[in-house]
Amino acid sequence: MTDRQKVEAYIEAHKEEAFNLLARMVRQRSTQGHETGVQQVVIGKLEALGLEVDVWDPDFDTLKKSPYFVSPRKDFVGSPNVVGVLRGQGGGRSLILNGHIDVVPEGDLTKWQDDPYSGKIEKGRMYGRGTTDMKGGNVSLIMAMEAIKNTGINLKGDVIFQSVIEEESGGAGTLATVLRGYTADAAIIPEPTNLKLFIKQQGSLWFRVLIAGVSAHGGTRYEGTSAIEKAWAVHKAILDLERERNARIKDPLYAKLPIPLPINVGTIHGGTWPSSVPDLVTLEGRIGVGPEESVESAKRELHACIDGLPSADAWFRGHPAKLEFFGAQWLPNSVALDHEIAATIEANYQQLFGKPVKVEASPWGTDAGILGKVGGIPALVIGPGETSVAHYPNEFIELEAVVKAAKLFALTLLKWCGTA
Repeated sequence: MTDRQKVEAYIEAHKEEAFNLLARMVRQRSTQGHETGVQQVVIGKLEALGLEVDVWDPDFDTLKKSPYFVSPRKDFVGSPNVVGVLRGQGGGRSLILNGHIDVVPEGDLTKWQDDPYSGKIEKGRMYGRGTTDMKGGNVSLIMAMEAIKNTGINLKGDVIFQSVIEEESGGAGTLATVLRGYTADAAIIPEPTNLKLFIKQQGSLWFRVLIAGVSAHGGTRYEGTSAIEKAWAVHKAILDLERERNARIKDPLYAKLPIPLPINVGTIHGGTWPSSVPDLVTLEGRIGVGPEESVESAKRELHACIDGLPSADAWFRGHPAKLEFFGAQWLPNSVALDHEIAATIEANYQQLFGKPVKVEASPWGTDAGILGKVGGIPALVIGPGETSVAHYPNEFIELEAVVKAAKLFALTLLKWCGTA
């Protein structure tokens, strides 16, 4: 048997064990600040495989020294990162396998048909928060390493598996791995791409705009100026900027996206009383940052948009809107299609599935931005599951997609790291 045949046969023979592992992980509610339980499951699995395991709570004081650190939290006590290293025999290339273990909250429980953390299997699908985003992908990574380890194949290069916290709020967990010194010749993140290969990922920033008005009694509203009405003008300017920014994008990888770099206004708060003219409105939103664009340049364009409001409405000359950036950010990332790690995955996909992999650009940010921009590690995104069910009620993953991804990752480890 060839090494490829060995790992494929192993994955097929042990897939039920992998599904059980996924169910155990899904049943742990690993929302922000509650990651310990699921990480204990991961630790147990990595130790059973005989990997070198490193567990630590990221240090807030160390992280805050980095200009790339964002988080709503003030400490990470009780929220451990976990890294397991499958040590190679030397002479090969190393590979980071990075997956976040945190999940978004379940939302309105009445929209779920079952317990959001049931891990229920029905008609080839497993249901539960985190199945597709992205515990299913993490299990595919673990399956790939297990198949290589338990079939007696020795790799030349190191494999560094990272189960990280905080991706959903900006990537502090992955940043902590970079600052701890973990690096490699390339990285794979199994976010739910439906096994499409994302060589580019947009970043994003959260922003807030404060819009002033003048209060008055609702019965004589003409004596005041409504901040809500002025917010319409701000929103229009933001949409104009969105059209302007997207008109410049000619990259064919974005051809299928109606709006490659959206600017979304997600919340609006204003007014204190139905019979009063509101004197303050706050808009909060998210601006996409292109793969080859810097965070700073995106900030400058949005500042120019808000600073230009007086040219369209004289009100803003005496009452300028105030723009600030806050909360989460995700760094953009780009890897050349002809980079060797991308070519390796493309060739492996063709070999396994008999057709070329679809190559696209990600419409959302990932931890690849931190690995690429901060760690200097070429990072690609490809994994099982579909984003159309991520963050939604009744989230699920097709279990056979987890198996297919595991085979792809195992073959990639063989080809990239080399065998001794």
